[in-house]
Formats: sequence, structure tokens, C-alpha cells
Amino acid sequence: FFFLLSQYIMSETRGRGFGRGRGSRGRGRGGAPRGGNKQESTAWVPVTKLGRLVKDRYITDLEHIYRYALPIKESQIIDHFLPTLKDEVVKIMPVQKQTTAGQRTRFKAFVVVGDGQGHLGLGVKCASEVATAIRGAIIAAKLSVVPIRKGYWGNKIGAPHTIPSKVTGKCGSVSVRLVPAPRGTGVVAARAPKKLLQFAGIQDVYTSSVGHTKTLGNFVKATFQAISRTFGYLTPDLWADLPLGESPYQEFSEFLSQTKKR
Repeated sequence: FFFLLSQYIMSETRGRGFGRGRGSRGRGRGGAPRGGNKQESTAWVPVTKLGRLVKDRYITDLEHIYRYALPIKESQIIDHFLPTLKDEVVKIMPVQKQTTAGQRTRFKAFVVVGDGQGHLGLGVKCASEVATAIRGAIIAAKLSVVPIRKGYWGNKIGAPHTIPSKVTGKCGSVSVRLVPAPRGTGVVAARAPKKLLQFAGIQDVYTSSVGHTKTLGNFVKATFQAISRTFGYLTPDLWADLPLGESPYQEFSEFLSQTKKR
């Protein structure tokens, strides 16, 4: 009797498995096959107040967002305002973590984005796969896009071509200093900071670096910090008092209070 009972139980549980639902039903909850429907919708559905204002064209300028220091949480906002944004992978490095089962290796990606017209972003992402790390770094770089101020070395003739003043950035032991240069000098920098300066649209600049610049991650972070500080120095042409007015969240509060009918 016990032998027949054990045979019956084994036949009932075969293919079903124990624990986390392994067996013919697939792995995971619900029993749905892995992969699912891979045809994802490409339409942007905003999930933040700022995203709703941008998609419905209540905010038509990226500088308007910077003026009120509104945090950008969706990368599609940057894609909406800067469709010509280019991205490039600066470095991919493996990082390891010691666990009880051994070493866990993941990949860290550094990506820079810019349009060559005064907008620059740097993103860092770590993931178990290279492609996933690069995608995450691109999104992080778009969310960190900042305006870059350009200026002149001497007489104000023609378009701005260099940085307006000397700026410095630091990360770890690496310190990077940017110095304005006369027109026609070019970007005098190493390979990594030169890529950032070109993506920012700066044509002429001198650079000076101190520290362990072989650590490329800290090198590009220090350069990005220095470039983003160009708006931090208040020159006399920025002394004009501009009224701030209402925040876009207050100005369009009636629109934001509305909920879409399902």
C-alpha cells in the first residue's frame, strides 16, 4: 500500500517540481512563459509632473527647467528637447565583489552625451552585462545633462569659442583645471577630457591635470565637474536682476490636477 501511494505521489508531482515553481510551467510566478510579449510600445507615457508638462508642450524650453532648478527624472524629457544628442562610451571596466561562493564580476560603464552646442552629461552604471550597463549609463548621462557656458579669450568678436574663466574640478586624487585659450588653439587635453570638451562644444581651451589620471573614471568625473562649473562664476554680464515668477508647477496647477479618464 505504501509503495503504491509513493508511486502515485511521484506521478502527480512529476513535471511540477518544488520550491520556486520550476517544471513545465516555467520559472517564476503565474506560470506564464518566459519572454512574454516582446513588442513593447515605443510611445512615451510620462510618469512625473514635469514629464506631463513637457509632453503637452506647456514647457517648451530646456532653459526654463534649469531656471527653476526642476529635477529631471525621465530621460525622454532630454530626448524631447535635444533630439541631436550624441553619446559615446568612454570606458568599460570590470569590477568584482567577494562573496561566500567566490567572486562576482560585473561591468561598469562610463558614457558621455552632448550636442556640441552647450549641453553635456556624464553617466556611470554598473550591471552584470555590458549592454545593460551601457543602456543604464546612457539614461544616467541624459538625466545629468547640464548647460555649459561659453565665453571669449580676448575681444568679443564672433561667436563664443572658449570657457569664460578658469575653472577647476576634483574627484579622488585627480584635479583638472581648465584655462581659456585664444581662438585657433584647439582643445589641448588628453584623450578622455578632450572628448568631453568637444561634446560640450568648446573649441579652444588649455587643460592642466594633477593626480592619478590613469584612473579614468575619476579623470572624466573631475573634467565634467570643472566644465559644469562654468555657470557658477558670476560675471558682470550676469548681474541683471531677472524676476523669477511662479514655478511651472504653480503656473499650470490646474492642468496637473486633472486626471485622465480611463
